[in-house]
Amino acid sequence: MIKIDSAFVEVIAENAKLSERKRASFNLHKSYDDKLQRFVNAIEPYSYVQPHKHENPDKREIFIIIKGKMLVVSFDDNGNIADHFILDAGKDKFAIEIPEKIYHSIFSLESGSIAIEIKDGPYMPSNDKIFATWAPKEGDEQCKAYIDGILQKLNLKISSF
Repeated sequence: MIKIDSAFVEVIAENAKLSERKRASFNLHKSYDDKLQRFVNAIEPYSYVQPHKHENPDKREIFIIIKGKMLVVSFDDNGNIADHFILDAGKDKFAIEIPEKIYHSIFSLESGSIAIEIKDGPYMPSNDKIFATWAPKEGDEQCKAYIDGILQKLNLKISSF
């Protein structure tokens, strides 16, 4: 059994804070071949996950908040915000499922935020994600400005940052 308790959560949250990418994950699945991929993800504010979709093969993705607050955004094919949802452990907004073929990203709104991610498998790095060409690539100097633009459009702020 893999037990996810406050001690586990604190370790992964600290790993994210110390990581260059400002996120850390722990795989709950045994291999990339598993038909159901499961992770515990810690994401810090301004960690950038380039908008992407899971298509060909089509895959659904679920995020379930454990601690903190995260913003999940979906986009149309031109990069316009189509919808959004704030996962907030303190406000009874616990989970969201993103259908296949939908561009999306996730942003931490609070330090120490952690979610469980569940996605159809198997995982093959060569075809897992189709990255949006209209958004900066991870590591690009425009990533922070891109995140700030999303937050501004949705009238949101990052807590205690």
